[in-house]
Amino acid sequence: MILGRVWSSFFLALRAVRRNKLRAGLTTLGIMIGVAAVVTVTSLASSARTGMMEQVSALGSNALMVFPRSSKASGARDGTGSKLNELDAKALVRESTSIASAAPFLRASTTAVYEGNNATTSVIGTRIDYFAIRNWKAKSGDLWPTTAESVGDKVVLIGVETARKLFGSIDPVGRSIRIGRFYFQVLGVLEEKGQSPFGQNQDEVIVMPITTMRSTIVRARPNETHAIMFSATSADTSGQAKRQAELILRDRHKISEGEDDDFQVYSQNEFQKLQDTIFGFLTMLLVGVAAVSLLVGGIGVMNIMLVSVAERTREIGIRMAIGAREADILVQFLVEALVLAMIGGLLGTLLGYGLIAAFSAALKWKMSLDMATLVLALGVSSAIGLIFGFLPARRAAQLDPIKALGRE
Repeated sequence: MILGRVWSSFFLALRAVRRNKLRAGLTTLGIMIGVAAVVTVTSLASSARTGMMEQVSALGSNALMVFPRSSKASGARDGTGSKLNELDAKALVRESTSIASAAPFLRASTTAVYEGNNATTSVIGTRIDYFAIRNWKAKSGDLWPTTAESVGDKVVLIGVETARKLFGSIDPVGRSIRIGRFYFQVLGVLEEKGQSPFGQNQDEVIVMPITTMRSTIVRARPNETHAIMFSATSADTSGQAKRQAELILRDRHKISEGEDDDFQVYSQNEFQKLQDTIFGFLTMLLVGVAAVSLLVGGIGVMNIMLVSVAERTREIGIRMAIGAREADILVQFLVEALVLAMIGGLLGTLLGYGLIAAFSAALKWKMSLDMATLVLALGVSSAIGLIFGFLPARRAAQLDPIKALGRE
């Protein structure tokens, strides 16, 4: 009985929509935009979060990083630069139980040249353990031998993007590039890594022994390093490795209790939490904007349904006169509002699919619309139809049949 009432009301709703196509289209516009925004924003946020997780994972297995930090001394900032050095890196491994290996590194930006081609790129000077910590292997060629660090051999490994800019389709292995007035032999090309959590392209890079970099690219004090990357013995010991590193460095840097550290240790979990906080806030902001569009769309549905009730007062009176009950009229107009909202939701979903495809092509992200988001979008649009259609439907159901028949 109830199903038959809803079914007949559905066909009446479709007939009403066909009778006023333009008005129905304008009514569903707000809901369509809101649903499309929700679908697109959700997919963007999910894709961005996945991309950030991949970028953090690309740092290496159980990787942590130590950066220098300015400390306050006697009310003034100490501006002497980095106080981290290679001896700190050795101490982290020697004096801890949860740190497997550590690699100090220097970093700079420079321009590399090969024949008529040049590339602006990052240069990293480090120890061979750096590649093991980051799970970074050579795509072609080989890593440098440990003897290259002791004698400062002018050898490098380059990222795939740097290789493309400098050599094109030529195999770079065994060839020499120039940085400033020095020539360096290319031993290999590193595997592709993509963007880092800090927004840098890790494939536009040149990596060389830290001793070589200190004597050719940057001016630095003996053993000075810009940062240290180290790895915990396992994922379960990352927290303990961080605490041990902080204690070891505080002791080595003679930092008394109550004084600020002149370094900062970051773990992959902290990078991930930071990214989650940023994307969570942005997602909430954008979903809030989409919710406003849905609210406006719902108000539009209610407004048009009130107009529809006013225009069809005589029709309502006739239906009541031939036996239709209040429940029949209520269901009829609720279903009509629901149909309008569902049409807006379906069109919004199709628009969202189109926007996702466009963003995926433009940003080169792997984006998709999962079933949960689709169900949520259609569920929200249906709820809007029911909520905002209830007042007009109730008003129609409570009309006096005699007065309604007297309306022209």
